[in-house]
Amino acid sequence: MEVVLPAIALAALVALLVLQPLRARSSASEPDRRGDLEAAKESKYREIKDAELDYRMGKLSEEDWRALDRELRAQAIEILRALDKLGGR
Repeated sequence: MEVVLPAIALAALVALLVLQPLRARSSASEPDRRGDLEAAKESKYREIKDAELDYRMGKLSEEDWRALDRELRAQAIEILRALDKLGGR
């Protein structure tokens, strides 16, 4: 439990940093934006895999892992929706 709150806080901070370009309406061209979103998607997928590995190694309880997994997957869905708006593959 002592590790859970810092892990969730860290995940939230990373999410804010990764999703910041999505929230700000920048003047970036569509190919640049698509590249940024693809990179954010891959990063989020790695975070999901890392969280599962932490759970399997006993670093997270099942309850904490499920909460973190839900949060990470929700963030991944936001990224995928942004890609869809650009006509992503």
